[in-house]
Amino acid sequence: MIELVTIERRGGLFLMGLNRASKRNAFNLQMLRELAYAFTDFEGEAEARCAVLFAHGEHFTGGLDLGEVGPAVAAGEPFFPAGAVDPVDLTGRRRTKPVVCAVQGWCLTIGIELMLAADVRLAASDARFSQLEVKRGIMPFGGATLRFPQVAGWGNAMRWLLTGDAFDAAEALRIGLVQEIAPPEALLDRALAIAGSIADAAPLAVQASLASSRQAIEGDPAQAAADLMAATRSLMQTEDAAEGLLSFLERRDARFMGR
Repeated sequence: MIELVTIERRGGLFLMGLNRASKRNAFNLQMLRELAYAFTDFEGEAEARCAVLFAHGEHFTGGLDLGEVGPAVAAGEPFFPAGAVDPVDLTGRRRTKPVVCAVQGWCLTIGIELMLAADVRLAASDARFSQLEVKRGIMPFGGATLRFPQVAGWGNAMRWLLTGDAFDAAEALRIGLVQEIAPPEALLDRALAIAGSIADAAPLAVQASLASSRQAIEGDPAQAAADLMAATRSLMQTEDAAEGLLSFLERRDARFMGR
């Protein structure tokens, strides 16, 4: 059976590639399951410090294969397997480590929602986006209504959520959906470079920074502020913190072990 999500490990990087290019990487139920299991593997591997989510072929994704996925969702079937990490980060188990997402060609519906659930987002200059559910009589159910206004601002998000119109990479950059635009041929390399910089940093500090940021955005900002110094002091007791100080004094690159 063809793997609909490929996995590759490169040192501290964990690459997940959407691999249904003949169908524009549209998600069927098998592909959704495989992506959840890939995220779960990433979360469970201590040596994997940062993931890169990308797509094989010309397009990131044509969205959901509604002929198969639609009836399953309408019947109340779970979107992702129980116990697995949720790639759109809405329910159940969630990841604690960062993800860089790189998109090219068409990026529709769940593709945008996977981007919004990631931490750093890049687009190829040929990327085209549409959160087009309202054109099909439904609404986004993978997180776009929750995160798009937060990321892009209310008016920018409503412009695209309520019309389902398509927009380009330049607009995605303007509204903050992506942080960088790259030529299509350089997109993955650029994503790997950013992910590599993240992976080179102290993993416990990266995860603590991610958790603190999430707490401030998703929960109580005052509580996030109150918890900040306790988290900082905890990190200061780690071997990585000692290595960071020593590397500074010795004027060399740090070698962090995640301890």
